[in-house]
Amino acid sequence: MVEVNTRVFGKIAVEDDKIIRFESGILGFPDLKDFTLIYNVDKGNDAGIKWLQSIQEPGFALPVMNPELVMPGYEPRFPQELLAPLGDVETEDILMLVTVTVPKDITKTTVNLRAPIIINANTCKAVQLINDDENYSIKHAIYDSLMATQHV
Repeated sequence: MVEVNTRVFGKIAVEDDKIIRFESGILGFPDLKDFTLIYNVDKGNDAGIKWLQSIQEPGFALPVMNPELVMPGYEPRFPQELLAPLGDVETEDILMLVTVTVPKDITKTTVNLRAPIIINANTCKAVQLINDDENYSIKHAIYDSLMATQHV
């Protein structure tokens, strides 16, 4: 068990099996490797915005969400070797998240569909990969779709 005194959530206790490990860090923060996912447990994976909270840097929490909530059928493709850090994983054991950007004008909220976070739910090993598929946007507007489905 690890205790983290976070800036946003106060002091939290994280069980060892709830620590998500990024061997190569996340984009822009290669030294941050251990995280936990904070969300409304009652809503489960349908919770709108969740938080990827750094264990090493208590002041760093990244808003993330399930891309299926704003783009049903979202299925970026990656070469198998890029997924190797996840270990042996079945499709049903993958948790995919995308980062959320919330500007001052909340109606301009976007997600980055080009750089998903992919987690092996069994082992908590994770990677963040860049997808060059131009069908996915770096700044995909989500406010209207979230409000329509009340996934906030």
